[in-house]
Amino acid sequence: MATSTEAAVPRTTERLSALVAEVREAVGRGLAPDLTAYLVGEKLAPHLGASDLLTPEQYEGDPAQYRQHLLHAESDGSFSIVGLVWLPGQETAVHDHVSWCVTGVHQGEERERRYRLLPAEGSGAPARLVATEDVVNPQGSVCGFAPPGDIHRVWNACSGKAVSLHLYGANIARLGSSVRRVYDLPVDR
Repeated sequence: MATSTEAAVPRTTERLSALVAEVREAVGRGLAPDLTAYLVGEKLAPHLGASDLLTPEQYEGDPAQYRQHLLHAESDGSFSIVGLVWLPGQETAVHDHVSWCVTGVHQGEERERRYRLLPAEGSGAPARLVATEDVVNPQGSVCGFAPPGDIHRVWNACSGKAVSLHLYGANIARLGSSVRRVYDLPVDR
């Protein structure tokens, strides 16, 4: 999203390499995006919370905004793995994604608000968002989705650091972000 991506992929761990291989196998099945997200989530879940998943550098945050660490970008562009580090109070804008996405909370807890887009009405009323669900994602939780219908905002509401892994069906090394669109629309509760 609105954060810098590491220019070079940092060194990796054996566990992260194993996760990459497992995700490669799941993505390589060539299934529909929603099924791929489900399978990738199954591969991610056992690794969350493991002390040997990330390097110390991959836990580093940024006091100005949440920090994105590119952990892996598949050479054919079929998927990427990004580590996001959230200091207390840091959040995204309301956004959607360019591809399927799977998120797993590795450390701490993240909050998420999901939205539905209501198109502009013929009477001239503008398009608007409706908040549909508030979710608390504790350490170890996994969620996945595929566009359309993936509009949300994520934040760290805790007093400590939160770290999550985000796996995307896109080349984040090339794109810089998985965000397709940021929404600045009125929101109905």
